[in-house]
Amino acid sequence: MPVISFKREVLSLLLKMTVIVLTIVVIVVIVNFSYSSLGTISDGECNIAVMPIEGTILPFTNVTTAEELFVTPTIVRSFIKTAEEESGILGIMFEINSPGGTPVASETIATDIKNSTLPTLALIGDIGASGGYMVASGANTIIASKMSVVGGIGVTMSYLDETEKNKKDGLTFVSLSAGKYKDAGNPNKTLTEEERAIFENDLMSVRDSFVEIVAQNRHLTFDAVLSLADGSTMMGSRALEMKLVDRLGNRAEAKQVFAEKLGKPEAEIVFCEYSPLFKII
Repeated sequence: MPVISFKREVLSLLLKMTVIVLTIVVIVVIVNFSYSSLGTISDGECNIAVMPIEGTILPFTNVTTAEELFVTPTIVRSFIKTAEEESGILGIMFEINSPGGTPVASETIATDIKNSTLPTLALIGDIGASGGYMVASGANTIIASKMSVVGGIGVTMSYLDETEKNKKDGLTFVSLSAGKYKDAGNPNKTLTEEERAIFENDLMSVRDSFVEIVAQNRHLTFDAVLSLADGSTMMGSRALEMKLVDRLGNRAEAKQVFAEKLGKPEAEIVFCEYSPLFKII
C-alpha cells in the first residue's frame, strides 16, 4: 500500500507541474497571438500605442515569477511589431516602472525599441533604473518626473555567503566538480581571490557594455556616461542636467512631444491604453 500511495503522489505532482507549465506556455502564446495576429491595439480613435515596462526584466517567463510583475523581450517585440503593422498607430510610448533585470534581456528590448520604425518615447514613472534605464535609453525621447528615480548604471552579482551558517548548523559542503572554477560563486563555499578576480573582471566588462549602450543611445561620450556609472540612482531633475533624460513631466509632456514629432495638434494625439487579453494571477 505505501508503494501505491507514493506512486499516486508522484503522478499527482507531475500532473500539477504539467498543468502549470502548459498554462504559462498558453499565456505566452495567446499574448503573442493577440498582438501579432489580431492587431487590436487601436480602437479606431487612438493613435499612440502604450506599452508598460513594469517589474523585473527577464529573458523568459518561468514558474517562480508567475505571481510577480515582469516583462520579456518576446512580449515587447510582439507589441512593437503589431503597432508598426497597424496603419492607425503613429507612435509608441513605453511607460517604465522597472528597477532592472538581466543585462541581455534589457539590451534586447532597448535595441528593439531603438530599431522601431515608429517614433518612440519612454515615460519613466517612479523608477527607471539599471536595466529599466537601459531600456528607456532605446527610445527617441525620455521623459521623467522630477521625483522619478533614474540611472543606476552598473551591475551586481552579490550573494550571501552561507559558510558560517553551515558551520553552526553542522553542515559540510562537499565540492564535486569537473573544472577548477565550476563551483565558483556557490554560497556554500568561501570565494577565493582568484574567483573574485574572475567575477569582478566579468562585472567590469558588462558595466562597460552598459555604458557604451547608453552613450550611443543618448548621443553622449563614453567617458561622460562612465562618470555616472557608479551604480547610484538620481532624481529626475538631476537626470535632466546629466542628459540622461530629455524633459521633465508626465503624459501631458509626452503628448506635446508626439504632437511636435508628428506635426499634429495635441488634441489629435490620443493614447491607446494597454489592455492585455490575459493577466497572470
